[in-house]
Amino acid sequence: MSREPVPFVGGESELLAGWLEFHRATVHAKCAGLAEADAWRAPLPASPLTTAAGLVQHLTAVESYWFERVVAGLDVPRHWTDEDPDLEWRPRPGSGLAEALAAYAAQCETSRRLVAGLDPDALCAGRRHGHLVSVRWVLLHMIEETARHNGHLDAVREIVDGVVGD
Repeated sequence: MSREPVPFVGGESELLAGWLEFHRATVHAKCAGLAEADAWRAPLPASPLTTAAGLVQHLTAVESYWFERVVAGLDVPRHWTDEDPDLEWRPRPGSGLAEALAAYAAQCETSRRLVAGLDPDALCAGRRHGHLVSVRWVLLHMIEETARHNGHLDAVREIVDGVVGD
């Protein structure tokens, strides 16, 4: 997946979508060439669930929550449980980094479809903790969330195999 440059000029919807797409593509770039054995290594002592593959699974869950549940108001399965609120960070049987990245790409496509053509001022069909949320808020939050976790991917990647991001 290639990272397309974000336009310097454009309408609000185009720029919000451009930045989110750039950060989504960056997730794939940060994971490119990472060995499967390193994908599940958690090098940060205080964050034992912070692995490259776990970050990708978490971002998949976040995309699902914000776009399917909040934007569209769909009642889709959660990626965590009350008993295990960190479930989306854990390895899944038979799932490796390639599967996590494929699931993330598919979820991002679902998210794109659900937000396509919506005005940033529009209110989402679902709510967040009982509060109305605008499409703009969700898009800005997803840019922030994805960019922040790309920073985590940078750190994890450099520690586990020495590859430094750009």
